[in-house]
Amino acid sequence: MDGNDVKLNQIYTSGLRDVGLQDKYDLNKSTVFVSGTQALVRLCLLQAEKDRAAGLNTAGYVTGYRGSPLGGIDLQFSQAEPALTAAGVTFHPGLNEDLAATAVWGTQQINLHGEGTRDGVFAIWYGKGPGVDRTGDVFRHGNLAGSSEHGGVLVLMGDDHAGESSTVCHQSEYAMMDAMIPVLNPANLAEMVDYGLHGWAMSRYAGVWVGIKCVKDNIESTASVRLTTDDFHSHLPNDFKPPEGGLNIRRNDDRFAQESRLHAQKMTAVKAYARANRLDRVTVPGGANPRFGIVSTGKAYMDVLQGLADLGIDHQMAERLGLSVYKVGMSWPLDPAGLTEFATPLEKMLVVEEKRGLIEPQIKETLYGLDGAPVIIGKRGIDGTRLLPEEGSVNATQVAHIIATELLAGVTLAPPVAANLDQIKTQLERDVGALAMARTPYFCAGCPHNSSTVLPEGARGYAGIGCHWMAQFMDRNVEGNTHMGGEGANWIGEACFSTRRHVFQNIGDGTFNHSGLMAIRAAVAADVNITYKVLYNDAVAMTGGQTHEGGMTPVEIARLLDACGVRDLALVTDDLSRHDRSTYPKGVSFHHRSELQLVQTRLERIEGVTGLIYDQTCATEKRRRRKRGTMPDPDQRIFINPEVCEGCGDCGVQSNCVAVLPLETELGRKRKIDQSACNKDFSCINGFCPSFVSVSGGALRKPAAAALSDEELPLPEPAVSFDTPVSYVLTGVGGTGVVTIAALLGMAAHLEGKGCGIIDMAGLAQKGGAVTSHIRLARTPEDISAIRIGPGGADVMLGCDMLVSADAALLKLMNSSGHVIANLNEMPTGGFTRNTEEHLPTADMTDRLSTIVPSDHATLLDTSQMAVRLLGDSIASNLLLLGVAWQKGLIP
Repeated sequence: MDGNDVKLNQIYTSGLRDVGLQDKYDLNKSTVFVSGTQALVRLCLLQAEKDRAAGLNTAGYVTGYRGSPLGGIDLQFSQAEPALTAAGVTFHPGLNEDLAATAVWGTQQINLHGEGTRDGVFAIWYGKGPGVDRTGDVFRHGNLAGSSEHGGVLVLMGDDHAGESSTVCHQSEYAMMDAMIPVLNPANLAEMVDYGLHGWAMSRYAGVWVGIKCVKDNIESTASVRLTTDDFHSHLPNDFKPPEGGLNIRRNDDRFAQESRLHAQKMTAVKAYARANRLDRVTVPGGANPRFGIVSTGKAYMDVLQGLADLGIDHQMAERLGLSVYKVGMSWPLDPAGLTEFATPLEKMLVVEEKRGLIEPQIKETLYGLDGAPVIIGKRGIDGTRLLPEEGSVNATQVAHIIATELLAGVTLAPPVAANLDQIKTQLERDVGALAMARTPYFCAGCPHNSSTVLPEGARGYAGIGCHWMAQFMDRNVEGNTHMGGEGANWIGEACFSTRRHVFQNIGDGTFNHSGLMAIRAAVAADVNITYKVLYNDAVAMTGGQTHEGGMTPVEIARLLDACGVRDLALVTDDLSRHDRSTYPKGVSFHHRSELQLVQTRLERIEGVTGLIYDQTCATEKRRRRKRGTMPDPDQRIFINPEVCEGCGDCGVQSNCVAVLPLETELGRKRKIDQSACNKDFSCINGFCPSFVSVSGGALRKPAAAALSDEELPLPEPAVSFDTPVSYVLTGVGGTGVVTIAALLGMAAHLEGKGCGIIDMAGLAQKGGAVTSHIRLARTPEDISAIRIGPGGADVMLGCDMLVSADAALLKLMNSSGHVIANLNEMPTGGFTRNTEEHLPTADMTDRLSTIVPSDHATLLDTSQMAVRLLGDSIASNLLLLGVAWQKGLIP
C-alpha cells in the first residue's frame, strides 16, 4: 500500500461506525443493520436477556413453516444457532404449520404436571397467510387453553397483501379474530421487536396467544434501526383485577369455563394492557382545536406519514389545519377508551388501512350513538364512493391524495401544499402505457423442472406449490392448481364429470413432506386415474435451498407411495448410479431421464393411481454445493461452434435452458452458451445439431481487463446534495446481484450513520424473472417513513435491465424531475428458449426510459460491455451502474 492508498483509506473510513457482521445479534450494539427476519432472531435474544434480568429461568422455542414473506426465517434462525443456543432458545422448524402450532401449545404446558425444567417457555409460531388459515383449529384450541405465566406465545402472520410472491393475496387478522387472538400491527422493524416484547408480556398477563402482523414491507425490509430493551418499558394495568386462579393455562380446564374466561375476562385484560402501555396513541396532536383526524395502523401508518410529508404538512402545518393522527398498535380488539377521547373533538375522521377494513368497523361500533361523533370515511367516502381499496395494497401517494381531497375537502390549503397536491394528482393520472413484452419468472439454467414437467403429447397436468409452478407459464399443458397439500384431490371431483380419462399431477418433495401424502391417499381411496409426479430436487429451492424436515429421501418416498397403494411406481433420474435398487419396494422400475416420455406414456395407460419420482438435484443448490466443495464439479464444459451453428434453436427447445443465448453474427442469429449461468446439466446437447463442442480438463479464461491510464484516475469528486431523503428504485433480473447492490447501499449508509430502508421484491424470480428493490436514504433513520415508493416518489432509477426498467408500473414510480441510470445491455427472456426469433423491443424501451424524466436526467449506457472491458467480467455491470450514479452526485 503506497502513501496515496493510505490517504484514501483514511478519507473514506474516518468517522464510520464500527460495524461487524454479527452486530445484529450482539445486544451490546444498540443500532444495527438488520432485515425483518434477523430482527425476529434479535427479539428472542432480547426476551431471554430481559427474563434473566428479572430472575426468571425461561427458555425460548421457535417453530413454524416457511413461506413468503417469511420464506427465509428458518435460514436466519439456523445461521444464528450459536447465539440462540447460548440464550436458551431452541429453533425447531415444523413439518407443517398446524403441527408446529401444536408443538407451541405444548411449550405452555411444561409446568402443569410439575415436570418442567424451566419457569416458562416464550414461544413463536410463524407461517404465511395460507398457513394461518390451515392452522385455525389449533389456534382456537391453543388460545382457549391459554399461555403460561412465564411463557407466552406469539403468532407471526406472514401477510403478502399484494400477492407478489404468493398464490393468493392474503390478510390474516380475521383468522385471528375468529380464534379470539389479539393482533398487534407493527409499523416498522423497530416496532416488530418492541411489539414482540409487548406481545409476550401481554400473553403472560392475559393468558392469550398474541398475533403479530408481519407484512412483506416490514418482514422483507432491511434497515438501520435501534433495537434494545433500554427503550422498552412494560407496565401492568391498574384498572383490571385478574380473577381468582388467574388467566393462564390450567390443568383439566373445562371448555365452557375456557370460553367464558376468554370472552368475559381475557379480552378485558388485553385491552387494559394495551391502555396501560399506550399501544394506541396520538402521534400528531393537531393543535388546541383538532377538527380532522387520521386513524391508521401498521404499514399503512407509515404511508400516512409519508403522504403528509409529500404534501408538505409538518407538525406546525398540521396544527394550523387542526389535523391530528392516531396510531393504533393493537388493531384487534380496538381499545375504545383512547379512540373515543381522540374522536370527541373531531368533525371528520379518515381511517387508513390496507385490505378489508378492520379498524374502521370497530371505530363505527365504538362511536355509534355518541353525540357529536365525527363523520367517518375510509373504504368509502361520505357519498359512498370508493376511496381506499380492499384489494391489493395502499401507497403513500394514494393516501396523500385522499387526505388532501377528501379529509380536508373545503379547506383552503397553503400554496406549497396546494402545489404539492397538484403534482401528486399529475403523478397519479400519468398514463405510461404498457410495454409489449414483460420479463416473467423462469426456471434456472439446468433446473430439473426443465425436463421433469414435460408431458406426453395430448396429456394434461396440474401444477403445484413450488418452483415447478412456473410450468404454467410455458407451453407444457400444465394448468391449474390447488392449495398446498391438496394436489390432485381436485381431480377426484372433476374426474366424475369429465371426458378425460387421466391426468398428471406435479407435486414437489417439500409439499409431499408437508401434507401432500394425504392427497395421494385420498386419490387411491377414490380409485381415480392419476399419475403423481413427485419432483425430488433435494432442497426447498423456492425459499433458499433449505433441507426438508426429517430429511426425506427418494427411497422413503417410494416406500410411502407403495404403502398407500400406488399401483405402479417408476423412478426417473439423471444418475442411476445414485440408487441402490435393493432398498426400494419390489416392483419399482428405474429409468434415466431420457426415458421420461416413454415412462409417462406407460403410466397414463394404467388404471388407478400411479407414481413417478423424478430425482435430480436443484440446479442452484448444485452450484452452491460445488462452490462449497460438497458436490463433485464435472470437469467438462459445453460450447457451441458458431461456424457450424445454423441458429435453429433446437438446443433451447430441448433443454428449456436460459443459459442458451442468442449470438448475433453477420450470417444471422446463432446460439452460444452463457458459461457464467451454465450449471452443467448438458441437456442442450439433446438438440439435433453437430455444433456442440465438449471441453474437458480446461478452465474458463478470464478476459483481460483494460488498463486505465494515470490521466483517467482519480475520478473527480461528485457534487452531492442531501437536504431531503432520497428514494431509489433498483430494477434487474433475478440472480444477477440486484439485491446485493441494494444491500451495499444500505450498509454504506449504516456505516456513515445515515438512515436507510430497503424492500426487496423478488417474488418467484430465481433466474430470469424481474427483481425490484425500493431504497430510501436519509440523514437519520427517523427521517424515513414508508419504504415502499408510490407513484411519482422515486428520485432515481438504477435500471440494471432495460426490459424490467421499462415496465409501466415501475416507470410510473418515477418523479417527473428524477434521474434514470440504465444498462442498455439486452438480456433475453426465458421465452427465447421456445421462440427462437424473439427480439426485445429495444427502441421502445430506450424511448420510454429516456423520456420519463428530463432528457438531461437520463443516462443510458452498456455497463455490461464496460464491465467486461474494464474488469474482465460482466458480473460487475450492476456495481458499475451504481458507480455511474455516484459520479453524477445521485448517491449521498
